[in-house]
Amino acid sequence: MDSDGTWDTRRTHANPVPRPAGPQDAEAVPTEAPALPPRPTAPPTVPPLPDGSAFLTWLRTPRPETAPGVWRFGYRARPAEEPVRTPAQQLLGGALLAFLCGWLLCSLLWNGYLGDFWQWPWYVLAPKSWTHGTGGLIGGVSSWIYIGLVFGAIFLVLGKIGHWSELWQRFGPPAWVSAVPTPERPPAPEQDPAEFLYLRQAGADAAADRLAGEARSGLMRDVDHARIARAWQGVRSGRHNMATFTAAVVKDGAAACLHPSGERDLPARHARHDLVTGQVRLGTTADDPRNPYQYRGTGLALGPELLGTSLLAVGPAGSGKTGSLVRPLAESLCLHALAGRASVVVVGAAGAGLGPADAYDVVVRIAHPESVYDLDLYGGTTDPDEAAAILAEALAGDLADPHPGSDSRRSTTVLAQLLGPFRAVHGRFPSVPELRQLLDGATGPLAALREALTSTGHESLLRELDARERQMGHPGDLGAVLADRIALLDRPAFAGFFDTSGQSRPFSLKALDHPVRVRIDLPERGHADASRILARLVLAQFTASVTVRDDRSLFSCLLLDDATGVVTPEAVRAIQRLRSANAGVALTLRTLDDVPRPLRGPLLGATGCRMAFSGLTPWDGQDFAEVWGKEWTETRDVTDRQIIAETPAGKALHVVRRVITGKAPTARAVTVRQVERERWSASELAHGVPAGHAVLSLTTVKGEHAPPLLVDLRGDGRL
Repeated sequence: MDSDGTWDTRRTHANPVPRPAGPQDAEAVPTEAPALPPRPTAPPTVPPLPDGSAFLTWLRTPRPETAPGVWRFGYRARPAEEPVRTPAQQLLGGALLAFLCGWLLCSLLWNGYLGDFWQWPWYVLAPKSWTHGTGGLIGGVSSWIYIGLVFGAIFLVLGKIGHWSELWQRFGPPAWVSAVPTPERPPAPEQDPAEFLYLRQAGADAAADRLAGEARSGLMRDVDHARIARAWQGVRSGRHNMATFTAAVVKDGAAACLHPSGERDLPARHARHDLVTGQVRLGTTADDPRNPYQYRGTGLALGPELLGTSLLAVGPAGSGKTGSLVRPLAESLCLHALAGRASVVVVGAAGAGLGPADAYDVVVRIAHPESVYDLDLYGGTTDPDEAAAILAEALAGDLADPHPGSDSRRSTTVLAQLLGPFRAVHGRFPSVPELRQLLDGATGPLAALREALTSTGHESLLRELDARERQMGHPGDLGAVLADRIALLDRPAFAGFFDTSGQSRPFSLKALDHPVRVRIDLPERGHADASRILARLVLAQFTASVTVRDDRSLFSCLLLDDATGVVTPEAVRAIQRLRSANAGVALTLRTLDDVPRPLRGPLLGATGCRMAFSGLTPWDGQDFAEVWGKEWTETRDVTDRQIIAETPAGKALHVVRRVITGKAPTARAVTVRQVERERWSASELAHGVPAGHAVLSLTTVKGEHAPPLLVDLRGDGRL
């Protein structure tokens, strides 16, 4: 077993991308052990403590199983049914009125204004000496006890009517105690996650002791815990050797099985993360009647189990798609990559605020002269047919007819007729200028290619060129269209990119079977059409690469900050296949009008998570309303008729009732019906979603659903 990328020097591979972190073999031990990284910071949401108390508190916090999308860290389930809460004014007024009535009734009984009928049980049950005042101390005490029982029963009944118990719970000491957090006792050793019980149960006591000691001393962080747990999964699955893993942990402690970059955390965190559950918190589910009761007021979080069904977010510019959604997701997936759990590709415009460059292993800045990496135009493949399919999707995927029965393979055939012969002769694929000349049908390059095929013994490929030359003269030939599209990449700004001669450092998405963090900056300013072509190229390469991986235990995700012009018929079909490959995509759009009308329904159906930001247009809201469907709900038609008092006593009673309830006395008629209505109507989505909010529906890879939820994204999910 080789080092598996754990001990390799950064960016020295032939294909310089990180490989999965794993334990080190004995024969691969370097002569000098790597220096211990600097003392880690505490996990999020807790202050740094030098003795590791913050980390242990974070690790021991309960994370119960919850409904999809609920932030599990420290979650406390709500009561099974929503309690009926009396308005505060009505509750206080009713309690006071009940007390005054009880006081008045007891006074009348005590002073004999109501007779002595209430004392007949006392006269019947008590001895005559007690009732005639000759019973001494015992008789007197018994008399007072009886009076106390009678008065207590009166106040008990009136207290029930006046809701004194609810008043006590809402404003009394129970409410004060619940507002003050109580420190939790540390769990027993046999239940303490800080004892690394899964290692002890497997017999790796030495490794467990080393990790437990570093956790208590403050040398471990949440990424270390997740990374070691991931490496242990490799041991259990047979990819790594247990003895090698144990030796690495005993030697390096929390720094064992490092990511090839040598980093144990990100330079800075923008959102709240929980790497035990893999969630990133985006906000809080609003306490709104339109949300299901069990979701109201809970944290809203996303994780790989939800992103594995892909996500589509739609909202106008400035609604918060990048800052509230894409950047937290990118940060979360980068942390997962450092833990060896995921690979991530983030695509957006240059300067879009997708995180610092230090948070990524590979940063491709297309059209930027100082970019260290280039982008492989052909996806790292050596198969001309596969390269033609990927490139055709990028160049002309948006031109394909989305209706059934269309022949979307014509552009692939055109490219394959040129790429195959060119690679057979030159051992590489053509550069952008060379491909443009071939698609234009330039006589010189085609003749040179034909002559090279003949001289190198590839006469069998001549029929590909013959077919291409015959099609050039026919109307409707896609060669001219593809030439116009590839010309958008044959500009001076891209002169140093898409090199196929081996002089640059091209990055290929074939590397996504390793825990790599990639950011691709697109040159939108002045090159909007070229940026759309490149975005389609990345999406096509991503879907083609992740679906053929041998090891699918590594979650792969593509975050596309602006998917305008990217959604094609083939892209929709590819997104549907990602769930079974343990991969997903997250797409953002300013409006669904950026998607062809025939593809809007299939796109919404292909993505399991759908998000509508505030400011949505009514016609976009209509598409979301249709995909979210309808539900049966109970409607109450209430008719109030004011009661007119005719007597002075009745008028006085109405005045008292108005003071207590704040409303005039009415007679109410209620009609209850079961009706079917839209979960969220187009009008509600367009006009009823407050600023800084979004409506989000979720689906897990196991098929669990969460209905559309109104979520507050303003600051709650940030540090």
